[in-house]
Amino acid sequence: MKRILIAAVLTATAVMAQAQYVGPSTVPATTVKALTEQGKDDQHAVLRGKIVNSVGHERYQFDDGTGQIRIKIDKKLWPAGQPVDASTQVELLGEYDKELFGDSKFKVKQIRIL
Repeated sequence: MKRILIAAVLTATAVMAQAQYVGPSTVPATTVKALTEQGKDDQHAVLRGKIVNSVGHERYQFDDGTGQIRIKIDKKLWPAGQPVDASTQVELLGEYDKELFGDSKFKVKQIRIL
């Protein structure tokens, strides 16, 4: 009986550990224009818009209507079973990688279909 009780508690604990926060973010939404003009290196940000095309392995062009920026999305971050094309509205949570020379980019940590 004790074994069953211990197994049930361990299973419940493991299931609770899989939960994640889905409420409002403390990271404010911004635009590509504001990020490229005023953003700081390693700044966390939320962008809303469309991924307009692929430019290489895990690299894409993102457009929010105010400008475009190159983004990097690891293949494991894509939502399973939800196709994304150039007309799909997405929300990206990530980190701005400001370069002194060359193009700056946005490293996506989480992607959500709107």
